[in-house]
Amino acid sequence: MKTTIFNQRAERDELMGHSYQQRHTRYDADSLLCNPLIKLITGPRRVGKSVFALLMLQGKNFAYLNFDDSELLEKWNEDLVMATLDEVYPGYEYMLLDEIQNLPEWDLWVSKLYRRGKNLVITGSNARMLSSEMATVLTGRYLQIEMLPFSLGETLCWRNAGSDREEEAARTEALTDDYMRNGGYPETIRSRSITRNYLSTLFDSILLKDVARRHKVRNTSDLYNLASYLLSDFCNPVSVNDLAGDLGLSSVATTKKFCGYLSEPYLFFYLPRFNNKLKLMAKAPKKVYVVDNGFVQGAAFNLSENLGRLLENQIFVELMRRGYTPGKTLFYYRTRNDREIDFVTRNGVKVEQLVQVCYDMSSPKTRKRELDALAEAAGELRCDNLVIVTGSHDETIEWRGRTISAVSVGRYCPIDR
Repeated sequence: MKTTIFNQRAERDELMGHSYQQRHTRYDADSLLCNPLIKLITGPRRVGKSVFALLMLQGKNFAYLNFDDSELLEKWNEDLVMATLDEVYPGYEYMLLDEIQNLPEWDLWVSKLYRRGKNLVITGSNARMLSSEMATVLTGRYLQIEMLPFSLGETLCWRNAGSDREEEAARTEALTDDYMRNGGYPETIRSRSITRNYLSTLFDSILLKDVARRHKVRNTSDLYNLASYLLSDFCNPVSVNDLAGDLGLSSVATTKKFCGYLSEPYLFFYLPRFNNKLKLMAKAPKKVYVVDNGFVQGAAFNLSENLGRLLENQIFVELMRRGYTPGKTLFYYRTRNDREIDFVTRNGVKVEQLVQVCYDMSSPKTRKRELDALAEAAGELRCDNLVIVTGSHDETIEWRGRTISAVSVGRYCPIDR
């Protein structure tokens, strides 16, 4: 055990010696560390949770345990670990516990550490397990910090692009298009040539390690088929009954269970249709989104590229990055005439904004369809904050007595976010 923890210290020190792109976040690191509550950093694998934690603790005396290390898990002895940490990190003020969900009964141990006054920063890649176990054992004792792949603004900053300089306009436009197609996973931003291979491998790894192994799924072929289908059908409404029938899965109950499993590692998200009647909202098909557009390029089976859906998926993740939660403050909507609104945001009981996504509005037919849908939904939902996010078009539009803002994706996801 001592050798394992010493090796992890060397790993920590090496990681701390690298230079990293700072994340744009609404959280202040010093304020977080001063707070005695547990700092829980969640999000998908490989998006930079550990790096964010390391940057937050830079210059501090902190102990480090990485639970993605099989040696640590196989040799686990709580008393020996604590004694060794005192030896390896004398006088440490903070503890960073990385990928904590891999440790059996981790929540009980973390609760014990908290009661002993340890200032804890923990990371994990399983949304349901972390939220449910933290809620039952550690209610009111933690702050959750959710990390997602790099935003468009963060990616442009990393690539040193600026929209305010005329000579950079063409380059910024090209990088914006590249981001929409290939996403914001840190490893792929550094080297776009590896995007397909890297994210295809990561997709398979998430299914194997975070879903199949954790839930002891025997029929992994059904799980993989469902995940591949959802990835290819992103941004479209799906129902559990239709999925079970179309894919020939064993039962509707199993299909529903598998869909839940696939949302746990932050791989897929399901957006409900807005309705004031909860029963009707629960029965309506949900739209499926994926955490990063790069997965579509890397692992989906698509016969053609759909820029409209790629842009819509990008905007969905951007809205989540801003703090909106599917089913609570974020929905899609269908009007009485069956016109679809991509996103409805709420603030309390009030509909805050209606957001439509349209990559190219140059066609008069397309333009009319999108504007009619927004105007109709505005009347039904009593909302005047109407936005269309486009690929590159900015305009203020007066339509059927409504003012609608057409905003390019570069303006909607600005660099300084």
